Amino acid sequence: MKDTNKNSRRNFIKTTAVGAVAAISIPQIVSASANSFGSKKVQLNDNDVILFQGDSITDWGRDRNKTEPNDNSALGNSYVLLTAAELLEKHAAKNLKIYNKGVGGNKVYQLAERWDTDTLALKPTVLSIHVGVNDFWHTLGGGYTGTIDTYITDYRKLIERTKTALPGIKIIIGEPFAMTGTRAVDAKWYPTFDLFRKAARDIANQYNLPFIPYQTIFDNALKQAPATYWTLDGVHPSLAGAKLMAQGWMETVK
Repeated sequence: MKDTNKNSRRNFIKTTAVGAVAAISIPQIVSASANSFGSKKVQLNDNDVILFQGDSITDWGRDRNKTEPNDNSALGNSYVLLTAAELLEKHAAKNLKIYNKGVGGNKVYQLAERWDTDTLALKPTVLSIHVGVNDFWHTLGGGYTGTIDTYITDYRKLIERTKTALPGIKIIIGEPFAMTGTRAVDAKWYPTFDLFRKAARDIANQYNLPFIPYQTIFDNALKQAPATYWTLDGVHPSLAGAKLMAQGWMETVK
């Protein structure tokens, strides 16, 4: 009986230790992935206005009738809300104002169409852009005829326009990502979609901007759970995937 109790205790300690390792491994994975590109970081200052822009991954349930910063409903239900919560908690003394203006289905040219009102008018000092999935996805039966060259040209114009209108703005580029073995993403995505990922990284390098390697973060998270755990359809993050994105975003700020 005594031996049985010892074995049970030994197994419990072993299981607990394994669980503890698993609990800390995801933040370590995200940090290592995010920093693997040697990307520069943004210094947050007092009274910074932080704006998240993009497509449905950013939009994700936000109430577009709410216009005040730091509003739960206005920030949506995904990575923007989680990132904002951590920023506001971690930098409580900085008086940060955080907005989400993502719109589902947007491609780069559609961001440009609403840029004056949804970006420049808010005068952000920190701008996070995550766009590119639809620029490819909507060519697979969505009736969109844009190409990788369209994406690159439109994205560069958007960056130039922003830097001209808001000198000194700090821009963060998020990598478009997709997960295979899921409902929406299959072999038809590749190798073309990889060109969009590379383009976002190249644009970040060209303008010396912080870059969040979301594809690397999600790929490395597969060591802990399958793609269907981290995403709802291969494109939109689950709650766990939204946390990955928020952690990756936080790695870009000092």
